[in-house]
Amino acid sequence: MAESGRKIICVNRRARFDYTISETIEAGLVLQGTEVKSLRDGRADLKDAYADIQEGEVFLLHAHIDQYEQANRFNHDPVRPRKLLLHKREIQRLVGKTQERGLTLIPTRMYFSRGKAKVELGLAKGKRQYDKREEVKRRSAQRDIERALAGE
Repeated sequence: MAESGRKIICVNRRARFDYTISETIEAGLVLQGTEVKSLRDGRADLKDAYADIQEGEVFLLHAHIDQYEQANRFNHDPVRPRKLLLHKREIQRLVGKTQERGLTLIPTRMYFSRGKAKVELGLAKGKRQYDKREEVKRRSAQRDIERALAGE
């Protein structure tokens, strides 16, 4: 358990490296039974996932939830589109934000909160290649400073 009854299933580590995330939103997931069982085993990946707004509803696309091994023929499709649960006002606000230049919805992590599967969406803007290089240099310099202070 990480923070106040939350069990983290998976984290999208590339999201903060590839995107500048301005704000985050918590959304519920509509899942099938075998997907929930697979998530409880921690078998999910958000690497290439993103959220899209279609006809007033938000869907999580390209999120991979492994098939549940004991489910045999009643299993789910691992990369099917999954509906996200948000209030209508939140969806309308997101439509306005995503129509701005370059903003997209990227899932940053998936977790269970009080037994319900949730996904944290980040309103993100893609980073340029030189921004990524600068961030790597900054982290490296910070690590060197910390090593020097620890050695004293």
